[in-house]
Amino acid sequence: MSVALQSEAIDVAAEYTQLVGDRPGAAVVTFTGYVRDHSDQHAVTELELEHYPEMARKVLSDLGQLAAERFGLRNWRIVHRFGLLAVSETIVWVGAVADHRGEAISACELIMDTLKTDAPFWKREQGPAGEQWVASRDSDIARRARWQSGEAQ
Repeated sequence: MSVALQSEAIDVAAEYTQLVGDRPGAAVVTFTGYVRDHSDQHAVTELELEHYPEMARKVLSDLGQLAAERFGLRNWRIVHRFGLLAVSETIVWVGAVADHRGEAISACELIMDTLKTDAPFWKREQGPAGEQWVASRDSDIARRARWQSGEAQ
């Protein structure tokens, strides 16, 4: 049950091995997010992520604990990148281990849906049209709201 903030690439296989250890439980769910080559409006060649380290670590730790308590997780891990990332590089990796698949799936969804709106990361896309700061999308805010209202379980 831990958080990592790092500038270096995420070793997905090593993260999975660390998460599962020698006791995988009954269900393991992971999510890996990558830098896209486009946004809603334009092409993207790279993405820069800035963050507030102490606050980001606290928000992600609290989020992992919330998911663990809500879904009875045996283990969880959140790894988030910062710095300059090229297209197709990993941005985030989330893993959840639970006794049942539904809980593991829901925990990953809760973490990602909340992380997108609550964690103090700022994204600046670079592309042929120049640079643009990325604002929260309405769809991200709506997905986050489902968890607060109890609609999502």
